[in-house]
Amino acid sequence: AGLQTLKAVNLITTKLKAKTSLGVSNVSFGLPERDAINSTFFALALKEGLSAAIMNPYSEEMMQVYYSYKAICGLDNNFTDYVNFASALPKKIVVREGVKIIEENVESNLQNAIIKGLKEKAQVLTKELLKTEAPLSIIQNEVIPALNIVGEGFENKKVYLPQLLMSAECAKVAFEEVKNAMPTATKSGTPFVIATVEGDIHDIGKNIVKLLLENYGFDVKDLGKDVPPQKVLDAVLQTKAKVVGLSALMTTTVPSMEKTIRLLKEKAPWCKVVVGGAVLNEEYANKIGADFYAKDAMATVRYAQTNNQ
Repeated sequence: AGLQTLKAVNLITTKLKAKTSLGVSNVSFGLPERDAINSTFFALALKEGLSAAIMNPYSEEMMQVYYSYKAICGLDNNFTDYVNFASALPKKIVVREGVKIIEENVESNLQNAIIKGLKEKAQVLTKELLKTEAPLSIIQNEVIPALNIVGEGFENKKVYLPQLLMSAECAKVAFEEVKNAMPTATKSGTPFVIATVEGDIHDIGKNIVKLLLENYGFDVKDLGKDVPPQKVLDAVLQTKAKVVGLSALMTTTVPSMEKTIRLLKEKAPWCKVVVGGAVLNEEYANKIGADFYAKDAMATVRYAQTNNQ
């Protein structure tokens, strides 16, 4: 009966272009742990095009499916509803508490806009501040403090990745306005070379690191993905970068990372190497000769700031 119902939902949705409503809990009558069956059936029904469910909104399992489905299928912009829901679950750190802590540390409207990821508002506020404040003062007193607050919230698991990225994008808008107001000579920041190692085609983590580094004023030379060791070395020699970031997501490409590190240590001994990626940990990073293992993007920023003095 459950399978036939799912087929019917699909046919009504695709052939008749009509909406459907379904009492999803009927499928589990007489069974133990009904929420497990109900939530799985709910997920399958959503996949087939279910428009609305008659369900228990106090069931954690059902609501997990609902918010997860919305997020995965692009119905939840920036995963906002999912983050709010997940953060309020029992035995979880409540985001609202984190936001409250953050807001207590906010000293300006621009900082608040960056923390909340309000790009248009941040752009307007930055332009207004530029009328009375020096560009570098805005970076030091507004943009960086806001990013520090969000970064600390992320490190303490009070702010989640979608919120971190929204704030980073927002800060980038403010930073661009400030850069445009600067004299040409002051636009260049501290060089930082970043790359996904040879053989690896994943660059999501690298792109997050790049975005945050740029917001902190670094002049990031992004070499892209699948980058040979020699190309990384050439970029370091050209920019005289004191820190380089290497990313690897696949276990098969970690040897490429080790090869790149050896080459950098030999030809550019002044340059510190930061490594990161899902397949790495601190022990393995030390084994392949890296100077620092970054567990996340903010850890890279902190290390780069410390080693570029």
